[in-house]
Amino acid sequence: MENLLLKATAEGVRIYTLRSTQLTEEAAKLHGCSHLAAAALGRLLGGALLLGATMKEAERLSIRIKGDGPLGVLQAEARGPFVRGFVENPNVFLPLKDGKLDVGKGVGAGQISVTRYAAGGPSFTGYCELENGEIAADLTRYLYVSEQTPSSVALGVLVSKEGEVRAAGGFFVQALPDCDEEVLKKLEHNVTYLPYVTQLLELGYGPKELLKVLTKGLDCHILESYPVSFKCDCSREKMAVMLATLGEDDLRHLAEEKETEVQCQFCSRRYIFSAEELLEILENK
Repeated sequence: MENLLLKATAEGVRIYTLRSTQLTEEAAKLHGCSHLAAAALGRLLGGALLLGATMKEAERLSIRIKGDGPLGVLQAEARGPFVRGFVENPNVFLPLKDGKLDVGKGVGAGQISVTRYAAGGPSFTGYCELENGEIAADLTRYLYVSEQTPSSVALGVLVSKEGEVRAAGGFFVQALPDCDEEVLKKLEHNVTYLPYVTQLLELGYGPKELLKVLTKGLDCHILESYPVSFKCDCSREKMAVMLATLGEDDLRHLAEEKETEVQCQFCSRRYIFSAEELLEILENK
């Protein structure tokens, strides 16, 4: 059951479907996530992949959610088939709400921002207040308010009592300017009566089967499908560039220690810099 993203069109609508169970489990283990944090992070990773699929291969998309809930900041970045992300406080536990993980309360009220990085060009960042902290509804509202594109985003992560990610994925439906009103009504009907995405994924549905359910009664064309994965592009060189942005006093203070450890937020990889290396970075400034 590999991680897979599928792109399709259906009578003036573009539809992307996703299964991301394995990469969500990998990210949750990497960051030591609680059940709640795994669900929140998995939804955001899926959302980044789906929205990022609208961009060109060399372009990058970043989603940042800053709420007043105990999970703190959540961020995910997607470039082509790769995604990475983190949750600021991965050890949060909250009581269930109606038998489900209360991601909305974990995120709280706040703001979502989406940055699109063009290949070799300027970036664009849009902002919007969070709808309910459940992430899918927040992305749907963002697309409508900030980018003026009526869309529907559904995301889900099913976590077992033992903390294992059993299913993760979602879909992204967006009407193109020439879409007929009757097509939108059919899609709205299909989405309304669709079971939870995680229920379908747990039953063995993949992106192609999700697409069939979503486009029932419509003429659908699959454009492409490709595997996706959790992958971080951090490096020692990039960490050195980050250290170079610190003030001179901060670098001198760090250089007082024999070694300084720098950890990547996105993948938890650790890099060690000696005092001599820090002084060299300071000198180059």
